[in-house]
Amino acid sequence: MTRIMKRLLLGAALAALPVTATVSAAQSRPVATAPAKLAIDMRYLTLPNGLKVVLSRDTLAPTVTVGVYYGIGFRVEPRERTGFAHLFEHLMFQGSQNAPKGVFINTISNAGGVLNGSTRFDFTNYFEIAPSNALERILWLEADRMARPVIDDTVLKNQQGVVGNEVKVNVLNQPYGSWPWIDLPMLANTNWYNSHNFYGDLKEIEAATVADAKQFHSAFYRPNNAVLVVAGDIDYARAEAMVRKYFGPLQKGAPVVLPDLTEPRQTAEKTRSRVDALAPKPGWAAGYHMPPRGTPEWYAMGLIDQMLVQGDDSRLSRKLVSETGITGDLSGGINASLGNMYSYNGPMLWAFNFTHDPQFGDAQIRQAVDGVMEQLRTTPVTQGELDRARTKLRSDLYSSVDGGTRVGLIDLLAVYALFDNDPQAVNRIEAGFAKVTPALIQKTAQEYLRPTNRSIYTIVPGSAAKGGK
Repeated sequence: MTRIMKRLLLGAALAALPVTATVSAAQSRPVATAPAKLAIDMRYLTLPNGLKVVLSRDTLAPTVTVGVYYGIGFRVEPRERTGFAHLFEHLMFQGSQNAPKGVFINTISNAGGVLNGSTRFDFTNYFEIAPSNALERILWLEADRMARPVIDDTVLKNQQGVVGNEVKVNVLNQPYGSWPWIDLPMLANTNWYNSHNFYGDLKEIEAATVADAKQFHSAFYRPNNAVLVVAGDIDYARAEAMVRKYFGPLQKGAPVVLPDLTEPRQTAEKTRSRVDALAPKPGWAAGYHMPPRGTPEWYAMGLIDQMLVQGDDSRLSRKLVSETGITGDLSGGINASLGNMYSYNGPMLWAFNFTHDPQFGDAQIRQAVDGVMEQLRTTPVTQGELDRARTKLRSDLYSSVDGGTRVGLIDLLAVYALFDNDPQAVNRIEAGFAKVTPALIQKTAQEYLRPTNRSIYTIVPGSAAKGGK
């Protein structure tokens, strides 16, 4: 991301204040028996050219949030073009036929808005937050960018340099760099699409041509591979008319055929370690393959995540931080580095990681971790612990949806439209978690928290390696 993009994203983050009244109301009821309360008002339609459109009206603030999500992410980029999805995210900020470079950003910022974009496992997204009277301008800009981005040698070379510099600054020359968010999936998965270096190999990024970029745009950046979400202070009829005016004439592309992303069932633990010359302390990370998205076991793993790693009251935090003092920086989750448990559509890891003092060896760490895992696999959780996990997860869900910028809201609506053709499923998320029982928690833990479903990636500090440890 450019420097201005990062400043704009910071502004969006500062504005993302939760609506505490809604969250408090959700937490004040006994979640185990409470009916689903999330009820996002929306309209869903598909244009003749295949563009999926989700409109959601609220009048909490006189603003609007627009998101365009394309069904192209890290895992479906072409072979020998690692990092290409991320590179193309940058290219789309370099101007379009009717809005040259700088016009998009200046139009939004001059209206008092913010904008950004990102590349994830299964999609690339762009969003804008602005006063509601700027909606028509935003839709015109996004439609022109979708249909007519500027892709030439000057733009490509410039952004190859920007992305290459990002790789050097954010990965190659940072302590821990690609650990564990890139390293762990590369270790755990066997399918190339899930296991390649999605941030990009510098040689492959530099080898991309204008023809490659134009072909990539033609293949993936089309209405029939996209979702448009408009949320905020809107009139449904007027917003739909604007969408049809600017996006309706765009030509659909060939159907997108996604590669096979399936992974075989892991039957043996995988381990890997590397020396990091910049790391001040050892690092320990573990990843477990997830159940398929949307299944009963997937909902159970969402609650297991809350029980094991989310918050100071979680089991792993109590064991690794409070009881043993192994670490003080435990973190993790489902798709935690690049979104959340809802925003992916393929194989995924539940993972956690931490740094620790050298006095704690791998055997001691494994003993602590295995004890926590085996307890969950062999002893049913109490209804009270399950209820607390549901309360925490529900609070996170409501905080995301109620964020003042609506970025969390459009993200949920977009991914359920993109992956499931059903944004109304967002209103059924709570019901899925409500069905999880202690028996399902134990059954899921027995299959998915077994040691043979685990991959462990450790970091050895460079100074320790030189010292012969």
